Amino acid sequence: MLEAMREAALAADKDEVPVGAVIVKGGRIIARAHNLVETSGRSSAHAEMLAIEQAESLTGAKWLPETTIYVTLEPCSMCAGAMVLARIPRLVIGATDPKTGACGSVLNVAFNERLNHRLEITRDVLAEECSEQLKEFFRARRQRRSAAEQ
Repeated sequence: MLEAMREAALAADKDEVPVGAVIVKGGRIIARAHNLVETSGRSSAHAEMLAIEQAESLTGAKWLPETTIYVTLEPCSMCAGAMVLARIPRLVIGATDPKTGACGSVLNVAFNERLNHRLEITRDVLAEECSEQLKEFFRARRQRRSAAEQ
C-alpha cells in the first residue's frame, strides 16, 4: 500500500486527485499508476485502469491471474468492472469511498455473485493515511481557490 500511496503523491504533484494503484504478482510489482484524468483529458485515466492496462501489456494477456491490486481509494464502478473483467483475484483497499465506491460502499461490483468473477477484498489497509492524503489534497485545493477569489 505504501507504493500505491507514493503513486498517489505523484498524482497530487500534478494536481490530480491523489489515487494510486500497484499490481503485484509473485511478490513483485508489475504495474504502477496514478490518476491522470486532468492531465490526459480522459475520464477513464484512473489509476486502476492505467495499472491494469500496463500489467496486461507487460504480460501480453487480457487476464491477470495470481495478482493483487492495491489501491489507495475504493474503486469506482468502472475500475471495479475492469478488475472483474481482468480476473484479478485480490483487491486491497486503503480508504473507502462512501460516494462512488463500487467494492462494498455504494455498490459491490467486485464481489457480485451474478458476475462470472469475484475478487477477494481486503479493506482499510493504511486507511487513515490514505484518507488523510485525499483530505490534504482537497484542503489545499480549497485554500488555493479561496486565495484566488480574494
